[in-house]
Amino acid sequence: MDKLGAMAILLKTVEAGSLSAAAKQLDVPLATVSRRIAELEAHLRTRMLNRSSRRLALTEAGRLYVEACRRILEQVEEAERAATGIHTNPRGQLTVTAPIVFGRTHMIPIVADFLAQYPEIDLKLVLADRLVDLLEADVDVALRIGELGDSSLIASRVGTVRRVTCASPSYLGAHGRPQRPEELRDHICVTFDNLASPVAWRFSSAKGDVMVPIRSRLVVTTAEAAVDGAVAGLGLTRLLSYQVSEAKRAGKLELVLEEHELPPWPVSLVYPGQQLLPRKTRAFLDFAAPRLKGRLQDDAVLFESRAPGS
Repeated sequence: MDKLGAMAILLKTVEAGSLSAAAKQLDVPLATVSRRIAELEAHLRTRMLNRSSRRLALTEAGRLYVEACRRILEQVEEAERAATGIHTNPRGQLTVTAPIVFGRTHMIPIVADFLAQYPEIDLKLVLADRLVDLLEADVDVALRIGELGDSSLIASRVGTVRRVTCASPSYLGAHGRPQRPEELRDHICVTFDNLASPVAWRFSSAKGDVMVPIRSRLVVTTAEAAVDGAVAGLGLTRLLSYQVSEAKRAGKLELVLEEHELPPWPVSLVYPGQQLLPRKTRAFLDFAAPRLKGRLQDDAVLFESRAPGS
């Protein structure tokens, strides 16, 4: 059985939307397309496609298999180009993942410029505030914030982000500006529970890190909601610098307790370690890395300016 040929026919069928359309595009008889897919399903002992008179749909197993087929066929094509010395424009589907607010703030503008420069690459941007497994999810590149554990992934550092405490000018005007972490006992807080505890926040001190009890009158599940709550004057909030950069730039939030911040976290682009890196992945890394460094440096300059009265 020609597995690569069967994979190519299955992928073309999914892209074309029907067996007949795939047969026409491949210039082969419809019976051949149907037979090859049936042989592949028999070999795998699972159904790849649900067929009806009007439409064709992938099963869950089929969806996972098609994604793997696309990646395998792209790698075969990449290997053939490398072996023959043929250099063509990067092409194919690229999957990138990043945290939600970072993706909206920094990745979307970079992706827009990247797609304009590389018209033969299609990109899927997965925004999630959770650690996405690159191998299981078929992700090509991930933007990771924080220290990286030992793994088979290769990392390219593009900057750092700070863990900052901030509040609206109206809140600080009404309740005062804390000078020491211990003074948070006299304040109310808005906590993004994916980043900080709703009962105690960690700060740096001359004696080492300290956990300071807080009162969270509002606990939210997204960084955007924490920003909105703080801007509305509901209390102090603890977030990453890029999550509050827009509000700080607009004067809607001010930083406090800057001298008690924890060390910044590194920001890295990571990708699976492999000897033959696809040209589409290399193109994205070469394009995105310097632009991310520039944007994070701009954020760093923004946060170097101290809030009034601090």
